[in-house]
Amino acid sequence: MLAGAALLAPLALTGAPPASAAGQYTVTALEFTVRAGDRSCTVDADLYKPAGVDARHPAPAVLATNGFGGSKSDGSTDVIGKAFAERGYVGLVYSGLGFGKSGCLITLDDPAIDGRAASGLVDFLAGTRAADDGTEADFVASDGPGDPVVGMIGGSYGGAVQLATASADHRVDALVPLITWNDLAYSLAPNAAGAVRGVSSGTPGVFKWQWTNGFYLMGEGQPLLVPGLDPSRFNSLSCLHFAAQACDTIRLLNSGRYPDAATRKMLTYARSVSPVSYLAGVTAPTLLVQGQADSLFNLNEATATYRALEAQGTTTKMIWQAWGHSGGQLPGELDLSTGNLETSYVGRRILAWFDRYLHHDEDTATGPEFAYYRDWASGYGTASGVPGLSRTMYLSGDGALVDSRSEVTSGSRGYANWLLPTSHSESSLAGLIGLSDPAPYDTKGTHLGWTSAPLTAPVDVVGAPKATLKVVSPRTERVQNSGDAADKLVLFAKVYDVAPDGTQKLVNRLVAPVRVPDVTRPFTVELPGIVHRYEAGHRLRFVIAGSDTAYFGNRGVKPVTVVSAPQDTGVLELPVAG
Repeated sequence: MLAGAALLAPLALTGAPPASAAGQYTVTALEFTVRAGDRSCTVDADLYKPAGVDARHPAPAVLATNGFGGSKSDGSTDVIGKAFAERGYVGLVYSGLGFGKSGCLITLDDPAIDGRAASGLVDFLAGTRAADDGTEADFVASDGPGDPVVGMIGGSYGGAVQLATASADHRVDALVPLITWNDLAYSLAPNAAGAVRGVSSGTPGVFKWQWTNGFYLMGEGQPLLVPGLDPSRFNSLSCLHFAAQACDTIRLLNSGRYPDAATRKMLTYARSVSPVSYLAGVTAPTLLVQGQADSLFNLNEATATYRALEAQGTTTKMIWQAWGHSGGQLPGELDLSTGNLETSYVGRRILAWFDRYLHHDEDTATGPEFAYYRDWASGYGTASGVPGLSRTMYLSGDGALVDSRSEVTSGSRGYANWLLPTSHSESSLAGLIGLSDPAPYDTKGTHLGWTSAPLTAPVDVVGAPKATLKVVSPRTERVQNSGDAADKLVLFAKVYDVAPDGTQKLVNRLVAPVRVPDVTRPFTVELPGIVHRYEAGHRLRFVIAGSDTAYFGNRGVKPVTVVSAPQDTGVLELPVAG
């Protein structure tokens, strides 16, 4: 759990303060009683006040909270307050509801509960309410009466709460959400097919059981990990520490059944506590930072948020850094453990964002619209937006991945899943608990692959590949309209990089789980976004498999056949940069 907190907690920024600042500050522990849903509870916070900041010399504020399972005092959260206080900001760092010594249930960053609690802390920074001990803040810069200059920063659980807060409280001036979600229904049970809005699909997805149950156990264990008698932290014996709807969602996912009424209720709840449902209310300039090595909240989630904000006119930019929940820390990248704000690309972008929107320095450049880390160049590429799909390849009947329809050979091939998983992408929690993880594999007879000829020049894929497929599965067709979505066909799509010696790499161990909406019709799969160079001499290999160890799979054995012909075959589209 300690290893997990380092990845899941919000941004830890350390390093020396600017030469012009003394870097001195005081820290005061505070409590705030807030109303959260059907109960009142105490929020535990620390106020970081820079030396020299007072009513005559006010400063902007930075508000932050922990990642899931953390608190205001964990190894990275408290550093936010220190780092920004050293740079002259007033810092207010607090334990999120249900974590640390803060009361109330875990409500998954519900804007009406977690967002409302954070808004109460904005009231404190505005000077319109006092802490429970009477402490008042009359030293925060303001845009007007009751309107403090305040930005928010944090990662994962501490990222979504920013959007939840800003959707209803337009006093928040700037946001920097890192490695967070767009739609929890997609995050916990993704369906890469049948998208109706961003990453949200109209068909229930495929249960990501390792990640989801890991977080569930972490949440239910909070009263044991942080003993206390605060009754607001407890729900019932059957749902100890979460809101009841969250427990209902976990139970349904673990059941392996998706009856229509219960599934609609689950999707409605998961999306109600997700930015996809309330982004229309977010007007604060937002710098989105998402990790490439992240099978929990992948790049597609940030892209969906970015596009929604951009479409409604909210100022937004996006960075795809290397690291995320699945690891990926590289030299020179923003480092949560040591802090390198002034010397890392992402750190400098964050400083510029707050200079522009908290210090109101209109001469500050905030960087390009879109930036992405390139491991082959040990640095960032930039663009005016996420590259579009620009290269098309075709699935030939002989297992080749070819560049034109005229090269497609007619043919038919099939596979059948087993009752136990026969393909492996990752052990989702292995990195968090220090375990090794076997290399990805697919068992013969339980998958199909299409492999390209060796590339004659490097191909840089930046974004989410897309595949259009049609499969034949008579057993699925007979039961897919049963009223239980679990009867639909499940498959897993992925793209490997095959080296000249035959070794293959699944980039960041990412796969696209699919619950096929209707096996009698073609369907489109959006794979997780990647940033990867396929070198000259390497081959691309597109695979669909019948199972994956990190996910629940098919109910029963469902054989699949794929038929190809020059004018009627599957298509793989790639977003190629440059």
